[in-house]
Amino acid sequence: MADIPDFDLEAMLSALTPIIEQNAKGTKERDAAELAQLALLYIHRNQKEEDFKKFRKSCVDTNFTIEVDHEFATREEALQWLASGTAKDRERLKIAGKGYMAVEVTGRLRLMIAPLPEELNSDEWKDDSEDEEESGSS
Repeated sequence: MADIPDFDLEAMLSALTPIIEQNAKGTKERDAAELAQLALLYIHRNQKEEDFKKFRKSCVDTNFTIEVDHEFATREEALQWLASGTAKDRERLKIAGKGYMAVEVTGRLRLMIAPLPEELNSDEWKDDSEDEEESGSS
């Protein structure tokens, strides 16, 4: 997917018109271009350009990052927060430097191990993946 640094939503809406017109009605190409134009129009009319810019950037950005919503020194602190009623499903946490996610299971929020990118690049995770490769090939 190409990065378009000076993305102009209105210009992209206009740029789709000749593509639509050059394809016959009922073709997949015309339908796809019309749908793309409609999606951009929806974003424009609902004033979601900033949200779309962030989303588009996340799709073309080669630096993989995860936003941590909350950070705790201990698991006990994280569990207290989880029990407080303010936690939401899929919120990302860091507990003592390790990645977790709050997930809803059978109507209750629980902590799930969800390593952060920096953890996956650590020797601890690299060693684990090498062990799996060795055991899988025996």
